[in-house]
Amino acid sequence: MLSWLVIFRRELADYFYTPIAYIFLIIFLTLNSVLTFYVGGFFELEQADLSTFFSFHPWLFLVLAPALGMRLWAEERKTGTIQTLLTLPISIFSAVLGKFLAAWVLTAFALLLTSPIWLTVNYLGNPDNGAIVAGYVGSLLMAGAYLSISCCASALSQNQVVAFVIGIVVGLFFTIGEVSLIRDQLTPFLSHALLEAVASLSFIGHFDQMAKGVIALSNVVFFVSVSALFIYLNVIAVSVKKKQAAN
Repeated sequence: MLSWLVIFRRELADYFYTPIAYIFLIIFLTLNSVLTFYVGGFFELEQADLSTFFSFHPWLFLVLAPALGMRLWAEERKTGTIQTLLTLPISIFSAVLGKFLAAWVLTAFALLLTSPIWLTVNYLGNPDNGAIVAGYVGSLLMAGAYLSISCCASALSQNQVVAFVIGIVVGLFFTIGEVSLIRDQLTPFLSHALLEAVASLSFIGHFDQMAKGVIALSNVVFFVSVSALFIYLNVIAVSVKKKQAAN
């Protein structure tokens, strides 16, 4: 069996052997419903689409991804089981990838459980289901990017709260670039080119295009690249901790 698959199965099982998975799923589904139907005024808009539903996803994942990923390495370091894990005949990359994929699959399952909202829209009208599928794909890719940041943050500290805060702070950098209020505040201090550069890194800007039904290769590559970058940084962080422990 592939080494990363062993870690993946162990981590995914751990989520469901503890209350973590169930708490995450309940919170995710509850917040999605409340934000879509009450805060977003879904019925008042009288539109047969899920634009309101998807508009909250960057902010949901900004908070929930660090909450899900903060334990992945921090808990291993706190309990000392990281030493056992790293002495197994597997590469650090396999361990990092397995943990990341377990969290990502759990998130994908959470998104799948929101399908009744999709069914509701189809019952009420005739939505563009192709655009909705694109939105789900974009949401999953964006969630992966947020999770990669959170997993990396977890490898930097044995304190889960610290890992949670680091995950949110870094994730916030990749979120606010497209927020008009933030752009207005930064305009007097940054050049137009720098503002555009910051905006180009915003998850919201790339996700919004996919939520509108446009699966552009550039947006897919962006999210995959961010995920790959932080998985690589995660590997480096764990490698450094392993060397420090060995010394």
